[in-house]
Order: sequence, then structure tokens, then C-alpha cells
Amino acid sequence: MLFTYVVTGWEGTVHDSRVLTTQLEDPNSGFPHPPPGKYYLVDSGYSNKPGYLAPFRNIPYHLQDARRRGGRINGPTEFFNYRHASIRNCIERCFGVLKARFPILRFMTNFSLVRQREIAMCCCVLHNFIKLHNRDDPLFHRFGVDGVMPLPDSDDEDNTTSSLGTAANPHGYGGNNENFANSMRDHIMIQMYLHYNM
Repeated sequence: MLFTYVVTGWEGTVHDSRVLTTQLEDPNSGFPHPPPGKYYLVDSGYSNKPGYLAPFRNIPYHLQDARRRGGRINGPTEFFNYRHASIRNCIERCFGVLKARFPILRFMTNFSLVRQREIAMCCCVLHNFIKLHNRDDPLFHRFGVDGVMPLPDSDDEDNTTSSLGTAANPHGYGGNNENFANSMRDHIMIQMYLHYNM
């Protein structure tokens, strides 16, 4: 539950995919691209492309969808989305800890834009420092350690989707080759589903 890269200064109305695209296109941004053969999990607001693995659109995605049905998963695409959401949930919990610890983040309109950027960055740095140096922090415990809800009848919780990739795309990022990325996602989905049903 650590922040690995923080960019501040964008208006809240700007879509997250625009912020990411700007960082990817700027060679001086310092953005840490996924290592070769690895992927960042992104939500459905982003396109699925090499290095950035998005869920299937128009398929149930949120964890509460599966919980409402008693954990029942209907087919491989829904299974993929469920696992994707389970792992991505860590990001949401990380922001939950940040906002709970630093309520100033919700009420910064009285500060100049420059000061708002500094406050947000400072809060993220302090968040990471506390996470690294205080294992017994009550907020991190309150927001959960792993947050991954196990599926019924599943003995294997190996987080397969956290280190997905292939030698066919050695860089694992860059470009907008959605066909390649979609084929890769389909391959991952099938392998995960077959492994789950073994």
C-alpha cells in the first residue's frame, strides 16, 4: 500500500487517462514504466494496452457484484474481472488510508494551487514513511492487509494477475497496440480460468 509515483497539479475534472497519457508521452516525467513482462492494473476508464491491463468492459467487475451472488462467478471474463478487481482494490484502500489520515486533502480550496500541490505530495510522502516504518499503524490495519476476497472452492490464491506478461512483448509498455494487449488479456483470462477450474 505504497505510492510509487505521484503527479499533482491537475484539475480534479481532468480524466485520469489523460493524466497518465501525458506522463507516458513525457520522456522527462520519470514515470516508472512496468518492467518487461509485467503490467499495471488499470480500471475500465483506461484502454487496455501493452503494460496496462484493463478489465473487460460491460462485464460485472466490482467485488460487491460477486459478493451479492454469494461469490458465484459466471464464466471466464467475469472471473478475470473479479480477480482484477480483487488485486486493484489495494489501490482504493491506499487512497482510503491517505484520506482518513489527512482530512486536509478534502478541504484544500482555501489554499493556492501551488500550496495544494505541495500538501498533496507531502501527504503521500508521509503516508509511505508511516507504512514503511510503523508496522502497527492502526489505519493500515483498519483498511485491511490484503483485501482480496477468496472465491468459494478455490484453494489457490497466488495473485497470478500481479505478474502477468510474455516474452512476445519484451518492453511490456508503450504504444497503443490494443489488438496485442487484448489478445494478451484473453490469453491471461483463459489461463487463469483453466487454473481455477482444475
